[in-house]
Amino acid sequence: MTTDTGRAAERSRLRLLQLTALTSSCDRFALPPMLVVIGLDLGEPLVAVLAVASAYFLAYGLMQPVWGLISDRIGRVRVMRVSLLGAAVAGVVSALAPNLLVLGVSRTVSAGCVAALVPATLVYVGDMWEARVRQRPLAEVLTASSLGIAVATAGAGVLAEVVGWRTVPGITGIGAAALWVALRRLPEPDRPPTTGSPLNSITTVLRHRWALIVLGLVLVEGVVVLGVVTYLAPAVQALGSSAAIGGLVAASYGAGAVVFSRLVRVLVGRLSAPGLAAVGAALLVAAWAVPAVTVSIPTVTAAGVLLGGSWAFLHTTLQSWSTEVVAAERATMVALFAALLFLGAAIGTAGLAPFADVADFETVFRVALVVSVPLAVAAVLARRRYGARTAGGGGMTGPVEHGS
Repeated sequence: MTTDTGRAAERSRLRLLQLTALTSSCDRFALPPMLVVIGLDLGEPLVAVLAVASAYFLAYGLMQPVWGLISDRIGRVRVMRVSLLGAAVAGVVSALAPNLLVLGVSRTVSAGCVAALVPATLVYVGDMWEARVRQRPLAEVLTASSLGIAVATAGAGVLAEVVGWRTVPGITGIGAAALWVALRRLPEPDRPPTTGSPLNSITTVLRHRWALIVLGLVLVEGVVVLGVVTYLAPAVQALGSSAAIGGLVAASYGAGAVVFSRLVRVLVGRLSAPGLAAVGAALLVAAWAVPAVTVSIPTVTAAGVLLGGSWAFLHTTLQSWSTEVVAAERATMVALFAALLFLGAAIGTAGLAPFADVADFETVFRVALVVSVPLAVAAVLARRRYGARTAGGGGMTGPVEHGS
């Protein structure tokens, strides 16, 4: 009976963590399918609305290490509840925003808040589940995060077209408020608070050569994956399609991530970490090669699916690598990893905005292809060399999925 009660409590905790991760992804990926619609409604050029997306990614990335330091000191659940409350308020303000400035500020605040959620859920799993069974709840939480990507990109475009774009941040705000209440039932892990200097931890990471290599790789990945994926829906809309169609096409990225993540689980243990990275690298190059030839609904859809596959294989390999490269400062390394991923996303979105503003999406995808090739080669070679230097992988059994 006690065992059954314990399992029920564990399932309840896991469901709350899944909903939290899903809410974070929904907030993060709902904006791109609505960019064109927002610009038309507020009378602003696309390049101005894209600046809001860049600010969102930048705030999301910069707040990752901040929330990590705070959670070490006040607790995982408290951080999740504080950030959910902030996201709820920001969602309501976004829904009522009278102009692009107010929308930009509220979306940036929301980004800074939801940045806490996925890392906090992953660390919570690490605190509450034993290492021998931890992979399953991690996979469940991160599958929910990937599902949130698909739901947001498909649903946001449809809602923006049928009901209005303001409905979308309103829904995510209400969801965040509901979770703020629900997480009162989530027990705080029993662990002593961290009191050491965060600067010492950061310095230790930045002095590690392999850590710098991983951080450099994920920065570039942020540029060519999360930065350019922002343009999938606008590229389709530039062809004359509606926001609903653009969102559905962009949802191919989330769908691809969910489907390929299942394949990754099957291959973990059968392929080495460099092998998994090589598959993801090939998928990344193929993803941007297709629309670089010609931009159409089929080619953009194919790009989204292949990009989701790259995320499942390459990004999760890099993510897992980040957890082992500086084992003594794992939390700090993971926080910096996430921060640079979204810093790269902000750079990619902002840097390519002038091409998108004149609907030159072939150039957008060609630039992504040109940058992806050296990234793919460098990631595979670096992971292989690291594995060779640590006796064939140094205990790494496979990638851990991450929704960052």
